[in-house]
Amino acid sequence: MISRRKFIQLGSIASASLMIPSFLKGFEFRPPLISGSRKKVLIVIQLSGGNDGLNTIIPVRNDIYYKSRPQIGIKRDDALSLNDDTGLNPKLKGIKQLYDDGKVAIINAVGYPQPNRSHFRSMDIWQSGSTARDVVTSGWIGRYLDNAPDGSNGHNSLAIEVDDSLSLALKGEEKSAIAVRDINQFHNAAANSYFKKIASHNDEHETRLAGYLYKTLRETTSAADYIFDQSKIYNTSQSYPTTPIGKRMKTIGSLIISNTETQVYYVSHGSFDTHVDQKNRQDKLFENIDEALTALIADLKQNNRFEDVLIMTFSEFGRRVAQNASNGTDHGTAGSMFFIGGSLKKPGLYNNLPSLEDLDEGDLKYDIDFKQVYATVLDNWLEADSKLILDRKYQQLGFI
Repeated sequence: MISRRKFIQLGSIASASLMIPSFLKGFEFRPPLISGSRKKVLIVIQLSGGNDGLNTIIPVRNDIYYKSRPQIGIKRDDALSLNDDTGLNPKLKGIKQLYDDGKVAIINAVGYPQPNRSHFRSMDIWQSGSTARDVVTSGWIGRYLDNAPDGSNGHNSLAIEVDDSLSLALKGEEKSAIAVRDINQFHNAAANSYFKKIASHNDEHETRLAGYLYKTLRETTSAADYIFDQSKIYNTSQSYPTTPIGKRMKTIGSLIISNTETQVYYVSHGSFDTHVDQKNRQDKLFENIDEALTALIADLKQNNRFEDVLIMTFSEFGRRVAQNASNGTDHGTAGSMFFIGGSLKKPGLYNNLPSLEDLDEGDLKYDIDFKQVYATVLDNWLEADSKLILDRKYQQLGFI
């Protein structure tokens, strides 16, 4: 028998070590998919902190851009040419090659009505898939999990955030993803003899909270075993960078190529909150993600999985048009989203760059609501019902 004190202690350890979000209902286990089945996979990369879209997709012939950014504007000769009027940040060489190969779609001026310039509130809006007026406590991917068909996932790993904690985007009303930064550490923690002992406990529990903890531990240890076993199926020969984003991409690559039943992977990269010394900070972050994605995509191509994968980037807002006094930029509104994959229907620049003449108090005006993008991904890639998940029908885009 385990004492009440030991039980409470183990509950605290389980919540921290196994990265299970508190007060979330656990998954119901279902029969596994047929081994070797191939599903479409979505990788969401959150550019945390507010990435500056104007120094990502550069209007190289626009005089207003260079007058507004005399120190931090990227010179036309340095930008990687996309067309006569537009260039790509010079640190995104790998993405530029993919763009030339027709494997990248760039959607410009993405935002939402009544934009909020707070990191926390705007990130909540993007992650929940809500309007600026509404406060929603579940995420758009989490609600996708809530509505996933029965039998779609046997090991509670339909969505994984490669991190220590779970973002709002992956928290549903009934189901949620799991957060795992290090698969071996996750498995070793779940294999703790105390956890296994509790997980196998079948007696009546004194409270509903105790029952929830037993249930959560059972499901978590099973998920940890499954993910660990799957991660050992494929040992890549591809060289990945040893940066944090490089390690996360390596983890994702190994699980995709091992045909793990996971359909959505979520990672964060940043911070892009470049109030000071923007050029050097953004350059380093772009260099890191470009190298990591180049390695991942090479791995996927080598194993004939690139056609099954869609990579999506977003940030909670863009930056203001004019640079500030610290050679940086302050919080703005609309930004750009990247989609990378082997099955794009409309690669290239999906729409025009935002106007630098028609501004909203110094900020870019949005052209495309980000929820239109989500609806397109949900319906056309994940084969879900976007109206059910986003609470209304949005006009879709034609990039996938």
